[in-house]
Amino acid sequence: MALKVLMLSTLFPDISRPNFGVFVERQARELASRSEAHVTVIAPVGIPPWPLSRAAPYAALRALPRHERWQNLTVHRPRFPIIPKFGGRTNVTTMTRAILPLVRRLHGERPFDVIDASFFFPDGPVAQRLSKAIGVPYSVKARGADIHYWGKRRGTRKLVLGAAEGAAGLLAVSAAMRRSMIDMGVDGDKIRVHYTGVDLDRFQISDRDAAKAALGFAGKPAILSVGALIPRKGQDLLIRALPAIPDAVLLLAGHGPDRTALERLGAELGVDDRLGMLGAVAHADLPGLYAAADVMALPSASEGLANAWVEALACGTPVVISDVGGARELVDRPEAGQIVDRTPEAIADAIRTILAAPPPREAVRETALRFTWTANGDTLLDHLQRIAGK
Repeated sequence: MALKVLMLSTLFPDISRPNFGVFVERQARELASRSEAHVTVIAPVGIPPWPLSRAAPYAALRALPRHERWQNLTVHRPRFPIIPKFGGRTNVTTMTRAILPLVRRLHGERPFDVIDASFFFPDGPVAQRLSKAIGVPYSVKARGADIHYWGKRRGTRKLVLGAAEGAAGLLAVSAAMRRSMIDMGVDGDKIRVHYTGVDLDRFQISDRDAAKAALGFAGKPAILSVGALIPRKGQDLLIRALPAIPDAVLLLAGHGPDRTALERLGAELGVDDRLGMLGAVAHADLPGLYAAADVMALPSASEGLANAWVEALACGTPVVISDVGGARELVDRPEAGQIVDRTPEAIADAIRTILAAPPPREAVRETALRFTWTANGDTLLDHLQRIAGK
């Protein structure tokens, strides 16, 4: 009999946010493709009170269907009330109250064997309460900010640790993330490393010169950074490094509140003519950008194991990244790129070194071949079966 999984995720794409949590969606699809598992996704949607609910981006979220088939998955999108920027701690209570009737109904129709929470906060504490209400075990996965941010805040640390303590099993996106969890007091015996996957058919080596020409900068060195435009991602450090990398163009793929400040910084340093702000890029369009780039740089202040790192390597593009999260688990050979200090000088030096002597692209891609969705699905299925006693 198939393992019946309730996958709970506040990080899940929808028609208004097609890139939001796409890695969670891909993981869910991989698990659901197995005959041994039946997956139901609950992706709660936070909506503030009127009149904020009528403004962007919440108006688009209000229009989402409450239940749909999404990428061959059954997805429920119940609403719960939020207070933007201030309500993080209360989201656990409001989300649980909003989705519990749905969970009880679905559990009554086809009883779940296990709850899989895809992020530690608020998903983990909510899964803990759902578990108690319907009497099934739960697992939580740590990905990065859920531990490094929510696990350190005074108002939410206790909730994160409580969810970890009550879980039947835990997942960490890297061995480094597992160590971070142990350091904050989580039982290491519960934690299993669960690496992300990459679509090796989509993210592969292709003609770099043609990709550059298609984007309009043929013959120029190209640096790509893929990530939300927020302070911890470090795009400002890349812009500050750019004057020391002659002729190179820097492409920032992502959106976020720092965009205006980053554009201003580029103008102040006189490199705005070599700075490309691409905005949100559809996940399906990323392979072309990785192909065009000579280096993918992301000097984050914190990460788990960034999907952008793995995707770049799969396309034969070396990375320049900071020593955070699973960086050393990924960059384990010279061909993969360099791990650097978070300073413009160190970043510029590493990028110049790679541009001067680019590694063979097949050797770069070799680094990513262990990160498959098949391996990801095998580990997740085994982990949840063990928890459920199946």
